[in-house]
Amino acid sequence: MGAVLVEFALAAPITFLVVFAMIEFSRLAMLNNTAENAAYEGCRAAIIPGGTAAKAQAAATRLLTSVGAVSPTVTVTPALITESVDEVTVEVQLQLNQNGWLTPLFTKDKVLIKRCRLTRESASF
Repeated sequence: MGAVLVEFALAAPITFLVVFAMIEFSRLAMLNNTAENAAYEGCRAAIIPGGTAAKAQAAATRLLTSVGAVSPTVTVTPALITESVDEVTVEVQLQLNQNGWLTPLFTKDKVLIKRCRLTRESASF
C-alpha cells in the first residue's frame, strides 16, 4: 500500500502538468484558428459593396466572442472605406494572458496577432 502512495506522489504532478498543458494548448489552437477566421470574416464584411469598418469590426468581434475570447482588439485599415479604396486589412489581436483557461504559464505576456488583406469588390454590373 505504501509503495502505491509513493508512486502516485511521484507520478501525479507530472500527469496533471501534462493534462493541463494539453488543455491550455488546445485552447490556444482554438483561439489561433478563430482569430484567423475572425480576421477573414471581418475583412469579407468590409470588402463587399456597402461594407464599412464598423461592420467589419462587428463581424470579427461576434466570431471571437462566440468562443469566449476576452478583450479582442479588431483594427480595420483604412478606417473609412469608400469607393476609391482598393484593399482592406483587418487585424485581430488577443492578449493570451487574459484568454487562457488555466494559468498563463506557457503564454505569459504573449499577443496573438492575425491579419487578413483582401481586395474590395466593385458594385459595377
